Amino acid sequence: MAEPVLSVRDLKVGFPTRRGTLTAVDGVSFEIAAGEVLGVVGESGAGKSLAGAAVIGLIEPPGRILTGEVRLNGRRIDTLGAEEMRAVRGRRIGMVFQDPLTSLNPLYRIGDQIVETIRAHSSVSEVEARARAIALLQDAGIQGARARIDSYPHEFSGGMRQRVVLALALCAEPDLVIADEPTTALDVSIQAQIIALLKRLCRERGAAVMLITHDMGVIAETADRVAVMYAGRIVEIGPVREVVQRPRHPYTKGLMGAIPTVATRAERLVQIPGSMPRLASIPAGCAFHPRCSYAFDRCRRERPERMPVEASEAACWLFAETAGAGA
Repeated sequence: MAEPVLSVRDLKVGFPTRRGTLTAVDGVSFEIAAGEVLGVVGESGAGKSLAGAAVIGLIEPPGRILTGEVRLNGRRIDTLGAEEMRAVRGRRIGMVFQDPLTSLNPLYRIGDQIVETIRAHSSVSEVEARARAIALLQDAGIQGARARIDSYPHEFSGGMRQRVVLALALCAEPDLVIADEPTTALDVSIQAQIIALLKRLCRERGAAVMLITHDMGVIAETADRVAVMYAGRIVEIGPVREVVQRPRHPYTKGLMGAIPTVATRAERLVQIPGSMPRLASIPAGCAFHPRCSYAFDRCRRERPERMPVEASEAACWLFAETAGAGA
């Protein structure tokens, strides 16, 4: 099998406090192949954005990686210094954030920003870089790109700005694109366009994509595989069709049951009782057990690791051969 573009192994991210270190990402492992989209989904506070930040070395102090490793095309990058990591972020990893204005400097024309990025990571003339920038904007769906390349960010709508950011993320032809809630602030119709564009451009360029979102609808439309996070851990991972149509972990079942569909008419949507635990009070055993209607004694005592369930993996004692004996 080909080596994955991104390989994350037993990643733990913590924040030191006076009461000890709080673990916000706890033993996360996954891989993403070239041209593959891995969706990472979960409630706010699940740790999905922090896992993405750890991959690209943008954890805000005092947070830090406690254990584990991150490899890009086989090369370990979590141990790189700040300058080396900055070069990797610009050339090998592209980033698309929720608010495009955080990626675009409002004082510079968009063309200048794209041209500067291209020339920083490849030996081309300014004329060639500008031609490449225009082509990227055209690919990203900016009509009249040749004229609009000299516009400022505030002269674009939110959806158009996100297209510009996508072109900026891809201008150095990265191996990996991390998209953190790229459609949250956009209208539904624009969301669909941006997601389709992200998927097409990355497939054409063979880039791996880590798509972070709380929207299972976006995941179902875009991802090849999906990782469901809860309280800093991946509780289920598998092919998107399998996870959406046959969720295994009780938390994933709750997420899927909370999505309205036109095919099923119900008086009320399924509701997951309770809320995500705080970092300082994550319960022993399975972190989801206080909200789980399937929980039994072993769930309260021991923390389950991911175990194979047909095409997926789920961190749930319901699928352990010894679950009955341990109850």
